[in-house]
Amino acid sequence: MDATKRDAVLAALQEIVGPSHVLTDPTLFAGALIEPRGLYHGRALALVRPGATKEVAAVAALCNEARIGVTPQGGNTGLVGGQTPDASAEEIILSTQRLRRVREVDLDGDVMICEAGVTLAEAQAAALAADRLFPLSLASEGSCTIGGNVSTNAGGVTVIAYGNTRDLVTGIEAVLADGRIVNGLSKLRKDNTGYDVKGLFIGAEGTLGIVTAASLRLFPNPRARATAFVGLKSPEDALKLLRMVRERLGHVTSFELIGRNALDITVKNGLARKPLASAHAWYVLLEASSQTPGGLDDALAGALEAALEGGVIDDASIASSLEQRAEFWRLRESIPEAQVKEGASIKHDVSVEVGLVPALISEATPAVEAFAPGARVVAFGHLGDGNIHFNVSQPVGADGPAFLDRWDAMNEIVHGIVARLGGSYSAEHGVGQLKRGLLARWKDPASLAVMRQIKAALDPNGVMNPGKVL
Repeated sequence: MDATKRDAVLAALQEIVGPSHVLTDPTLFAGALIEPRGLYHGRALALVRPGATKEVAAVAALCNEARIGVTPQGGNTGLVGGQTPDASAEEIILSTQRLRRVREVDLDGDVMICEAGVTLAEAQAAALAADRLFPLSLASEGSCTIGGNVSTNAGGVTVIAYGNTRDLVTGIEAVLADGRIVNGLSKLRKDNTGYDVKGLFIGAEGTLGIVTAASLRLFPNPRARATAFVGLKSPEDALKLLRMVRERLGHVTSFELIGRNALDITVKNGLARKPLASAHAWYVLLEASSQTPGGLDDALAGALEAALEGGVIDDASIASSLEQRAEFWRLRESIPEAQVKEGASIKHDVSVEVGLVPALISEATPAVEAFAPGARVVAFGHLGDGNIHFNVSQPVGADGPAFLDRWDAMNEIVHGIVARLGGSYSAEHGVGQLKRGLLARWKDPASLAVMRQIKAALDPNGVMNPGKVL
């Protein structure tokens, strides 16, 4: 880009959002140029911070006419590089963090409308203040934003009960590449009037437009919760336990499978305390909720006692206080941080049918260990919806960069097993930059063609988050 065009574009951006919201010194937004795992580093012409949907629209229209790429960014917590610009320094980062309003909480319709820059934790708090539950729950909820959650179709630990983000959205406001605003903030549960336009933007990772607000489903706030940490022998036993607690408790809201390596490295690095007195090959963190106060702990205790007597589990501890419940969840949510402390790791965010999770683990574990002797499988995740984070940490004392050089080859092994089991190589993290090649290779050709046609129709100049997904 020549200097004349650059200066004209920057001046126009400043006119739209104000000079203080167009940052051009990369030292002022260095954190926005790198994703959390350090896999992708970018450069940008500027970081632009619009404060209203109309400003987003004006910025988009300007960039579309000037053929300047726009990389939308919320909390910068994504794990596949979808929020990171390329190295050209000719794209802008469009930050949504000034779009911070909770516009409405509708208690009759059990819907709230949040702007894209509202953090997930703030959305949860707004729902709670109205004695409602917004159930989406992620480890990064203090930083990730609603716009990012919608754009990546975020999953998390409550999908077993409430579904992905897609299941929680009733309407979308979004800005198209040419600056047109899609005013689709419907609160309706039933609306059979043609194509599901809002659905185009959910999981599109900003490649079709910029989500500026969303209508989100709310639920009754549970009056009772019961949480337990369980030790057992195998993923097969974990599946048996899942069936038992569902039959006895009904509303199971989380059911997290945790391998021994995952627990051990988390405790070893001082991020959590041992939840059970003795060690076990596998663990489950489960939680149930109820609208009826009282009795849930007793019901959970009865289910676990039956599982113990039936040889399904070996040990269990039911949280006796909010503090103990928080300790159980701290262990689960600290596993990724523990992996960082253990050195390099190659990660696989995969899903298969729930009943095939044991087969995935039993096939992929020896395959990975044979490929990289000494590598440690750190498997954990959402057994209730079939999404396992099948991560592999480097051998103790190994060279980290050399281990990461084998990323693609190890992916080939794990994703090949996942494909043979009819699963997905991206369960909840998205495609971004990291998995574009996998999308091209594994996606149904006709489905991929439809995606390309939609992209061409909505973003003919290719300015919306270029280089991502497709």
